[in-house]
Formats: sequence, C-alpha cells, structure tokens
Amino acid sequence: MTEALDRIDIQILKELQRDAKLTTKELAAKVNLSPSPVFERQKRLEREGYIRKYVAVVDPIKAGNGIMVLCNVRLKHHSKEFSRQFTSVISGIDQVVECFNTSGDYDYMLKIYARSMQDYQEFVLGTLGDLDCIGSLHSIFVIGEVKNTLSVPVR
Repeated sequence: MTEALDRIDIQILKELQRDAKLTTKELAAKVNLSPSPVFERQKRLEREGYIRKYVAVVDPIKAGNGIMVLCNVRLKHHSKEFSRQFTSVISGIDQVVECFNTSGDYDYMLKIYARSMQDYQEFVLGTLGDLDCIGSLHSIFVIGEVKNTLSVPVR
C-alpha cells in the first residue's frame, strides 16, 4: 500500500528530479529536515515506486547522434501478433530511445537518434524495413528542441 505524498515527499521528488546526485545531507538541507528522516522518506519513495531509477542524462550530440527523428508507424493489421512482434523488436533497438502506442492515424510513435541522414536511411531500410508487421512509416526530422525534460509534474 502506498502512502499519500505530503509536502516534503513532493519537495524531495522535485529536488531529486533536478539533481539525482544530491547526497542525503544536501537533500535534507533543501527540504529543511534532518538527514535521517529524509533518507527514510527517499527509501520509501523508491520502495513504493515513485522513484523508478536514477540515471545519467547523456548529451545526444556529444554521444555522436547528429539527428533526432520522430517516426510514426502504422502496422499492416491490428493484431496481437503484429503488435507483439513490433514491440519485441523495437524494445531491443538502441537507436529507438522511446516508443509510444498511440491513437489516431498511426499505431506507434518512435523517438530515434541517428548519426546522420544516411545512418537513418540505413536504419529504416535495414532494420524497420525488415519488419513484416509494418505497413507504413512517417518520419519527422527534429530541427530544434524547445523543451526537453525528464521531470514529471509531482502533485
């Protein structure tokens, strides 16, 4: 059973989303509480699934990814078999960093990083093109980011 979040829990989550490397002592100072109860609260938030994991956010350009593509995918047929095949393969592809099952004209939206346009073309033809379950693709090339955050609103 998860407990309701109080003001301090919310503050802890917000601070950790800003900087997950905060020590317990630093976090305690930010939320005006002593380290021991902050440590216990943080562990409870982890146990209850509010905090899923801690990660390093890598700069995609410095990591060699020159372009970001949003790729809408339409399956050939709406079937469990095609959906399972698609999600199974997509889950194992490093270039696909996000995959959403969507409503509307397309079934899935992928966020993909590629080194170049040629690299993306090879990815489409050699990886996505090999998936028999895909009916069509629509690629949108990102020319600039207005906002990019991993933070989730906490209420």
